[in-house]
Amino acid sequence: MKVHLLKGSDPVLLEDAAMEVIREVLGDRDRSEVLEEFRGEDYEIGEVVLAASTISMFDERVVVARNMGRFASAELAPVLELLADPPAEVAVVFVWDRPTTAGARANPVPKKLSDAIKSAGGTVVDTSAPSGKGRDGWYRDQFAGADVELDARAKALVRETLGDDVGRLPALLNLLGAANPSGSTLGVDDVLPHLGESGGVPPWDLTDAIDSANATKAVGLVRRMTGGGGRHPLQVMVTLQNHFERMLRLDGAGVRSDKDAAALLGMKGSTYPAKKALQQGSKLGTERLNRATQLLATADVELRGSTGTPAEAVLELLVARLARLSRR
Repeated sequence: MKVHLLKGSDPVLLEDAAMEVIREVLGDRDRSEVLEEFRGEDYEIGEVVLAASTISMFDERVVVARNMGRFASAELAPVLELLADPPAEVAVVFVWDRPTTAGARANPVPKKLSDAIKSAGGTVVDTSAPSGKGRDGWYRDQFAGADVELDARAKALVRETLGDDVGRLPALLNLLGAANPSGSTLGVDDVLPHLGESGGVPPWDLTDAIDSANATKAVGLVRRMTGGGGRHPLQVMVTLQNHFERMLRLDGAGVRSDKDAAALLGMKGSTYPAKKALQQGSKLGTERLNRATQLLATADVELRGSTGTPAEAVLELLVARLARLSRR
């Protein structure tokens, strides 16, 4: 039995990887004869198990189960039983994407499912683009695998425009490859018409801009977060509130070390966020932290409709004022 589990935070990258695995498993066989695919909210996990256990009269059976994120751990017992005694002549692809219901979140992949798949000789693949320093290498690999070459300025423009919306990169590179001769080198002017709207950015880019007193950058980033990033203004507000709440909790607490700051804030793992909160809170001081709290409270009320001011305008004014507080 061949089993693949695909998971990932970016739906576009996850879908691309799923299609590639399904093509590899199918090979040159007729999809209509060997493939059975489940998707959406209507199927039950028992139907997937039954399909995987049924002998095909044509060839090795291929079963694909999508939107697996809607199943809780307890509902996957039939799958675990199947993996404990897997039938031959079947390939199963589990795609752990979100439920199709609007606003629904995917359940986390249960560890016992991942372990059972690995024990059965299967593979568990995280299709997410890495974050931090690992993302540089991911971008290099994506650019290197394209049919066209982008010069340094074009690559920088692509990265800046896509921001956190990295799932658009493979499609963009495919489009550029189709629109230009293979092996050609493209500059900014060649890439710009195909870029589209600026993507979202991670929330720490916004808080870093505020902490460094760069009001212009902060306003630009908050526009991207609520525009191409698709974040609701109240989601951005939560990011800002949490950022300043950390500093307020440390203010006057007598904490001196990163480790003690992380313990007070209840953070686990890296102490770097606690270190940043400690340093920035010390730089602002109690008076300016209190002023930031007042600005956040006023904006929160305005975002909920107290004045009728557009939410985007409220956020832009807020981040500009918060950034101004960070000036020495």
